[in-house]
Amino acid sequence: MAKYLLLKHYRGAPASANDIPMDQWTPDEVSAHIKYMQDFANRLVDTGEFVDELALTPQGSFVTADADGRPITDGPFAETKDLIAGFMVIDVESHERALELAAELSLAPGAGGKPIHEWLELRPVLSSLPVVTE
Repeated sequence: MAKYLLLKHYRGAPASANDIPMDQWTPDEVSAHIKYMQDFANRLVDTGEFVDELALTPQGSFVTADADGRPITDGPFAETKDLIAGFMVIDVESHERALELAAELSLAPGAGGKPIHEWLELRPVLSSLPVVTE
């Protein structure tokens, strides 16, 4: 089994086929989208392929430390709060299965009940530290 991270983006990915922002959807369209996501996750729970998922709020900050160790927040860069809407971690038998699930998730309904065909970022989870040789 291999774990993969599926990232849903607010922006930064190629535009989806049904590229109407969620804040312009009707309440029924938002409910249908959330139900699709929940049904998808529940099916993966049943198959043992679900690990975790979370939707993220737009609030957040990049943080680093100054020379005295005090936090410094926000700077002149794109922030993940503007880019990442949520994520799901899956544990699957193969990369091909991860691709299949990402493709299915991209079909979540959006405005007008039509599939979004959104682009999802699929990234393998590092399961062990790489061996460093000199």
